[in-house]
Amino acid sequence: MAIKFQYNKTSLTELGKQLKVRQRALPTLQNKESALRLEVRKAKADSERLTAELEDALKRYDYLAALWNEFEPGLISIVDVDLYTKKVAGVKTPALGDIHYEIKPFNAFVKPAWFADGVAILKDLSRLGIESEVYLEKARILDYQRKKTTQKVNLYEKVQIPGYQEAIRKIKRYMEDEENLSKASSKIVKNRHAEEEEASMV
Repeated sequence: MAIKFQYNKTSLTELGKQLKVRQRALPTLQNKESALRLEVRKAKADSERLTAELEDALKRYDYLAALWNEFEPGLISIVDVDLYTKKVAGVKTPALGDIHYEIKPFNAFVKPAWFADGVAILKDLSRLGIESEVYLEKARILDYQRKKTTQKVNLYEKVQIPGYQEAIRKIKRYMEDEENLSKASSKIVKNRHAEEEEASMV
């Protein structure tokens, strides 16, 4: 990225301001990147933990496999899932609130005794599954933001800051050269005047 500038004090001042802005912002961006990297790892770990818990729970209830054939498929259903927004390292991420179920009434005297337990088991399993998906989505959002932050850090660190520093160096060098030329030319003019005055006195 080529930085546009002019060889004057105004341009030098403006470039100096832009450089300071980036130099001040860089540590904050680097901290945000580190925080996001950590949060992505945590969210992925939470998702994997919940998936493992779900698999363990399914294995735990394996012995009920034959009984599930008696269970009414439409007895319990998810009506709604409350999601809210939680800021993590300045990024909006989803978080799980309540899960609303609809349980159709059933006669506890006619149906098997374990039906009430079956409803509780299904609630537990569905919560684990949904929560795992929410953490997976959270990890995806955070990872996307981390990549964008990394790009910005690289842009500042490797392109813009060195570019501004180089442009400032060029302007300063040019201005010093101009000053030296000006001094040299005024010296030449003074010497000429002195020589002319000496010549006129003779």
